[in-house]
Amino acid sequence: MDRLRIQGGRPLEGEVVAAGAKNAALPILAAALLTDEPLVLARVPRLKDVETMLRLLQYLGAEHEWRPDGTLWIRMAGEESSTAPYDLVKTMRASVLVLGPLAARRGVARVSLPGGCAIGARPVDLHLHALEALGAEISLDHGYVEARCGRRLRGGIVAFPAVTVTGTENALMAAVLARGTTEIRNAAREPEVVALAGALNAMGAKVEGAGTSLLRVQGVERLHGATLSVIPDRIEVGTYLIAGAITGGKVTVKGCVPDHLDALLAALAACGAGVERGADSVHVWGAGPLRPHDVATAPYPGFPTDLQAQFLALLTQAEGTATVTETIFENRFQHVLELQRMGARIEIAGSVARVHGPTRLQGAEVMSTDLRASACLVLAGLVAEGETVVHRVYHLDRGYEDLEGKIRALGGRISRIRGTV
Repeated sequence: MDRLRIQGGRPLEGEVVAAGAKNAALPILAAALLTDEPLVLARVPRLKDVETMLRLLQYLGAEHEWRPDGTLWIRMAGEESSTAPYDLVKTMRASVLVLGPLAARRGVARVSLPGGCAIGARPVDLHLHALEALGAEISLDHGYVEARCGRRLRGGIVAFPAVTVTGTENALMAAVLARGTTEIRNAAREPEVVALAGALNAMGAKVEGAGTSLLRVQGVERLHGATLSVIPDRIEVGTYLIAGAITGGKVTVKGCVPDHLDALLAALAACGAGVERGADSVHVWGAGPLRPHDVATAPYPGFPTDLQAQFLALLTQAEGTATVTETIFENRFQHVLELQRMGARIEIAGSVARVHGPTRLQGAEVMSTDLRASACLVLAGLVAEGETVVHRVYHLDRGYEDLEGKIRALGGRISRIRGTV
């Protein structure tokens, strides 16, 4: 099992270019199920989760090709199966995104209950509620969800009791081929949802309201192919900006959308970091001692739960006490135990972490428990004294494209140890 070895104590300086967003690419790939014409996608990140989704789509009848110019060509060549099996779904929560398009296009979907990061309950109840509202009959059998709708789903009102990103995406993909009009209420507003709506419209769908909490979808008979580009990964961008701030360095991320990062940039500025926005870039630098600043995660445009762990690492270097409140997922403070092994002073009370800084972190062997926890431990290692070894970095490979290469380009001392230990 691969590990990362990090020598801390060196400010990061330089420029990196943002990769395409994993959380935007995965639903757009699932949307390939909605047409038999090809999609050509630029800026798809080469990640483990993308590989998993491509294997799943291949099992469901797709063929794909990575072209020399870096674009990904994908087309549904057949309908060999409408079942997403456990072996392909168990490592990635986003596999549930095939549920809506399979039901919409083929009239039946059988999807194993998904896996992914160990960050608490993320039930698929809301996905099933959405499909039932569109006329699907839902059953659960031996760890599989089955949705049947006969020939075609029908438009309806999907009212989510809580904001759900993947639930909104599944409902959206199901609704575009449904008969009649669908309203999706309390819809997620994340940029990735907006990107999916844009992709579907480019394929011939009729979606209005993307970026608001009310989506209106007029069902169409069929969708066609399209050429699309994946939006920049705001979570990757945020991670490198935090890396610049935590090390007291100077980091510029290019090819991003600064408006997608409003909550993080405000929090970094409140902590005393220098922040400068460009048209498609953000520059962050250490402007003096870091100050404590309380944050609470929230659906977009609030502070992203996927940057909570990284920001918590930053707060270990702030001069004072701050709190981090996690409102999206339960059990998403597992990285705290590993930070404590490095000397961090953090107290957990339910959904609140109280961080006391500044702490002179000490390099140690630590173990990542999920994707963003992995990034948190890498950031901690960059400021720790001595050597840090991060185990189980397969989590990291699910969501970051060549993280160690980009950190080395910024002057960080990091290397990958390959092996089975």
